[in-house]
Amino acid sequence: NEESTSNEDMGTGSESCFYSYNEGSTNFEWTAYKTNDKVGVPGGFNEIEVTSEKGENPIDVLESIEFSMNTSSVETNNEDRNGKVAKHFFETINTDKITGKVRSLGEDGKATIEVTMNSITIDVDGNYTLTDGDFSFEATIDVVNWNGMSGIKALNEVCEDLHTGADGVSKLWSEVSLKLTTKLASDCN
Repeated sequence: NEESTSNEDMGTGSESCFYSYNEGSTNFEWTAYKTNDKVGVPGGFNEIEVTSEKGENPIDVLESIEFSMNTSSVETNNEDRNGKVAKHFFETINTDKITGKVRSLGEDGKATIEVTMNSITIDVDGNYTLTDGDFSFEATIDVVNWNGMSGIKALNEVCEDLHTGADGVSKLWSEVSLKLTTKLASDCN
């Protein structure tokens, strides 16, 4: 990674701004896939804790973000499915919390976020946008990298009928799409 040397200086001129994390603005969404047709099943978590520093540069504030998500708060808009995902996937891989932090944001729109689950920490590369304090990060992960296949198999067994496509094959994919969004507050004078 090359160090950024040309960040926009947002604190020059007559106005200076101070940026901070906007409490309660973080949303973490995932999409898992079932059947050989790769039908998406969206979800997220109701309990997300975020900490960050404050500063004059929004990139620095974002790069200080650390987060923790309670996996028992999984939300798929289906209470029965929520319980199955929490019990058969997350409990199977011994993950009561997913933790992470923003590692780096490049000027090219590429970002790296560190994600820990199943006692394994991996850097996840993806794409980000930052517009008027609105931050969005998107990536695709493979839970195999976190030794998550036992959870995939356990969840697929208990949901076999629901994961069976028109071809008669039951499948739960190990690839999961992620989206993390948050908003920065600004105090300018």
